[in-house]
Amino acid sequence: MSESERKLTKLYYNIGEVADILNESTSLVRFWTEKFSKFVKPERNKKGNRRYTVKDIEALKSIHYLVKICGMTLEGASAKMKISTKDVNQKAEIVSKLNNIRSKLISISDILREKEDNNLKNESI
Repeated sequence: MSESERKLTKLYYNIGEVADILNESTSLVRFWTEKFSKFVKPERNKKGNRRYTVKDIEALKSIHYLVKICGMTLEGASAKMKISTKDVNQKAEIVSKLNNIRSKLISISDILREKEDNNLKNESI
């Protein structure tokens, strides 16, 4: 199960875990956290480290969808999220699920191709 497929069950996630879930760098997560402070509001622990909630992660997934998948500017993504956060969240979730299905299908195709190659080798012997 990939990071993006994993159910978010913890109360708080550190920035490294969030970066893994989004498959992005920690510096980009930090940047988006600052640029989209209306939507992403992580708490800080005593050391000053950011602690992201599931709600923060869902907002970051929406930002990722708008900026990386749809190609929107930061300003455009922010405006879109102000208008309809729920709609953006639903679309981002659909795209994530479709990408997971695609990667599983590719994996199945690779396995079938390997088996076919092995069968052809055995027949020629």
